[in-house]
Amino acid sequence: MLLLALGVILLVLKLMGVAWVADLAWPWVLAPFGGAALWWWWADWSGYTQRKVMEKEEARKAQRLAQARAKLHPGQRP
Repeated sequence: MLLLALGVILLVLKLMGVAWVADLAWPWVLAPFGGAALWWWWADWSGYTQRKVMEKEEARKAQRLAQARAKLHPGQRP
């Protein structure tokens, strides 16, 4: 996401003609978009995205279980 934001900022600055960014060649301005595409491709290919989704689900599951146990035994700590 950082690469995408950087690409948008560079693109806007290039189109507005702001100082040093206006002097950059187009490949340098568009490179962050290519980097973002490569990152998303790698994240999907390697399973990184799916692992992060599974970690979030496990954390939510653990939180629900802790809340349920706290409701069953209000005076005890889990």
